[in-house]
Amino acid sequence: MTQAPTETGTARPGAQEPDGTTPAAPPRGRRRVGRWIAGGTAVLLLAAGGTGYWLYRGLDSNIKGVDIDHAIGDDRPQRLPTSGQNILVLGSDSRAGANAALHAGKVAGARSDTALVIHIPEGRRRAVAVSIPRDTLVTRPACTTSTGRKLPAAHRVMFNSVYSLAGPACVVQTVEQMSGVRMDHYVEVDFAGFKDLVDAIGGVTLTVDQDIHDGASGLNLSAGTHRLDGTQALQFVRTRHGIGDGSDLGRIGLQQKFLTALLAEIKKQDLLGSPAKAYAVADQLTACLTTDSGLASLTRLAEFGRSVRGVDPSTMETIMLPVRYDTQDPNRVVAARPQAGELWQALRHDSPVPEAAKHSPAQGGPTP
Repeated sequence: MTQAPTETGTARPGAQEPDGTTPAAPPRGRRRVGRWIAGGTAVLLLAAGGTGYWLYRGLDSNIKGVDIDHAIGDDRPQRLPTSGQNILVLGSDSRAGANAALHAGKVAGARSDTALVIHIPEGRRRAVAVSIPRDTLVTRPACTTSTGRKLPAAHRVMFNSVYSLAGPACVVQTVEQMSGVRMDHYVEVDFAGFKDLVDAIGGVTLTVDQDIHDGASGLNLSAGTHRLDGTQALQFVRTRHGIGDGSDLGRIGLQQKFLTALLAEIKKQDLLGSPAKAYAVADQLTACLTTDSGLASLTRLAEFGRSVRGVDPSTMETIMLPVRYDTQDPNRVVAARPQAGELWQALRHDSPVPEAAKHSPAQGGPTP
């Protein structure tokens, strides 16, 4: 059975969005994606380790846990034979409840347009973040949804539809099947909580090189330096129509800029010197997290945060999964061979990623 994609994917000339507008073609050049969520994860984990559960054990109740191991069962890749770790990180956008008020448009359901496999090799002094484009066509394995409904396997489904239809365990199962890489942990960051986190630290200062006016997100910034509150920050990381050619890749560039500024802000504030503010930030951090059951407590998050303290997010290598445009639908992409296979093999063996596996055949845009 073929599952219809839930989102408009990579645009080609002449393609139209559901609202009838024509999306711009993606930009050329090397595409390094996902640093924003990778950096955000580092913030979440390190802040959890820094503030500590000794402040308020009640923060445990904020963290939502998913029993990934139970949901998937034993049909999974082997764990790394080293001390390396693989973490699947998703950014979720539910379009319901608190998130509903954060959108200019009306889009129903839950989405996860940002997905990263973060590989931390043995020694835990560096990290590699592999971004999976949302419009990649994949095979979804037979799986059980979050509500217990059985879903049959489906071919050529868009990657970001798996979360919407089946939930986090099935996303983990899909990634493991396509990569052969065992996910040791799962971390999901909710965008509504992201907004509150920025407000909790008092805003984030960043500089933009050009005016940004995006009617879809509501963001209006002139070129220069600005102090963004939570609402503006969320608009900033979502905007795409007001920057570059209007593609999702332009938005990713803004996300990278923002998370760099967020990391610098948290480091500058010395939260350990202000227990009251540290608690407020920890409260927002934990409230926007869903993790696998192995991390679903402040104690476990703190332990994990300490174990990866040597990783500097600013030196994290970010790689887009090598993809090529699909021959049947140029609005979609598929994993490129042999590059994708070489990338996943490097992660499976805890070895450096070959240079050839860091480049995507789809860099130059769809073939006419």
